[in-house]
Amino acid sequence: MQYRNDRNGVPLSILGYGCMRFTKNGRSFDLGKAEQELMEAYRLGVNYYDTAYIYSGSEALIGEVFEKNGIRDKIKIATKLPQYLVGSTASSDRYFNEELKRLRTEYIDYYLMHMITDLAQWEKLERIGMKEWIADKKAKGQIRNIGFSYHGDTENFLKVLNAYDWDFCQIQYNYVDVHTQAGMEGLKAANAKGIPVIIMEPLRGGKLVSMLPAEAKQLIASDPSGYSPAELAFRWLWDQPEVTCVLSGMNSLEMVRENCQAADTAAAGAFTPEQHALVQKIRDIFLNATKVGCTECRYCMPCPKGVNIPGIFRCYNLMFTENKGSGRKEYMQTIALNGDPSFATQCIGCGKCEQHCPQHIPIREKLKEADRALRPLPYRIALPIARRIMLHKK
Repeated sequence: MQYRNDRNGVPLSILGYGCMRFTKNGRSFDLGKAEQELMEAYRLGVNYYDTAYIYSGSEALIGEVFEKNGIRDKIKIATKLPQYLVGSTASSDRYFNEELKRLRTEYIDYYLMHMITDLAQWEKLERIGMKEWIADKKAKGQIRNIGFSYHGDTENFLKVLNAYDWDFCQIQYNYVDVHTQAGMEGLKAANAKGIPVIIMEPLRGGKLVSMLPAEAKQLIASDPSGYSPAELAFRWLWDQPEVTCVLSGMNSLEMVRENCQAADTAAAGAFTPEQHALVQKIRDIFLNATKVGCTECRYCMPCPKGVNIPGIFRCYNLMFTENKGSGRKEYMQTIALNGDPSFATQCIGCGKCEQHCPQHIPIREKLKEADRALRPLPYRIALPIARRIMLHKK
């Protein structure tokens, strides 16, 4: 197993265990099977285990397994505060103490503000005294490192990154999402500040394995490296020195062993020019299935009315490169739940954006088309409620 250090020089395995997708036996996780998989990963060198308050049953499961096998002091636990449910430091205490109890531990190695989508969320947490709460928990040794997991756009990621002295962060990133959410720009910005970056969704929830277009699968199968689709995606990430640890939601011994074997030999800068070209071809296959030929160059921005033109088109395209649900989920996370409204309906049809678009996209027309697809009636009904909950707006 290869390791990369956190800010304090503590080595973290470049493969982390995402503890959300254990096999279920009825409504509950299959504890025996999960224990075998977790302990096999531990024996093969994995020392970073990621869970969250809202991953039903996950914290309790890994807490039981780690206590039973006596390895708590040999591994690192990352879990998350559901900040979108927090209205005071007293409620933060309730969630935190419950997590300690579930995990059967007295401290959390890596604690995250869960699912930040906008700077406004962190500013709300500041107002209720979160900085002081964190400082207190650190002074008591109950939190070793503080970070945030992120699901917004690049601009807000950079704002959140610079709003506090974070110890680490967690972002969605893979060879398709190079310019999505925090993206490569966010990855490099965090690294420039000396902040370790944990990667989630390296396979887009398995889609870069199970939902690859036939043409892409053929390209991978014929490549002389012999990498599987999953290994190719992981190695592309590990090739980047800015990446500290890549999470995988492993739910079979075969998956654990395959991923650990890849992590034994992966190194930054080891990707060949041919392998980079292969990944680019696969990414192009996804982009060729898009509905709007937007390259996210951002020449159309800023919109005088605040419409996130490239962000909306990215979500719209995702409905066709993956599926409708993926596009709409991305839209909810990066557009709909942004503190500053950036909806297509804010467009006044001035045409300024079209004057600057190098792709000559009929942006005004396509924004209306995208909005109809991304916001069907149930979404239009649910959106105001979701914004009130996530952004604490009255």
